[in-house]
Amino acid sequence: MQSFYPEQFEREMGCTEAEWLRWLPAAVGDHHWKLHTGAAGVRIGDGALGLKWQVGEDRVIALARMPRLLVQFRFGGLDDAQRYAFMKRFDLYMQRGGG
Repeated sequence: MQSFYPEQFEREMGCTEAEWLRWLPAAVGDHHWKLHTGAAGVRIGDGALGLKWQVGEDRVIALARMPRLLVQFRFGGLDDAQRYAFMKRFDLYMQRGGG
């Protein structure tokens, strides 16, 4: 988890589009959101988050293959604290792996 989230940034997610779409509703929580092809819009109070994604080529390490989803985040009308509060929950819901 980060300590700061700029208004615009990109991420490489290690998941398929189908997995992303399954996880997205829980990650946005109670916020109203609308799904489009390869994109989604999320209302966050008086502001918003625009998400766009595209499937990338699998990452290959020896015999292991990991899917990649390239995701763009664009916030509008939210200050640093509001972006942080939203992304803190979002990141927890999107986090995968063991530890």
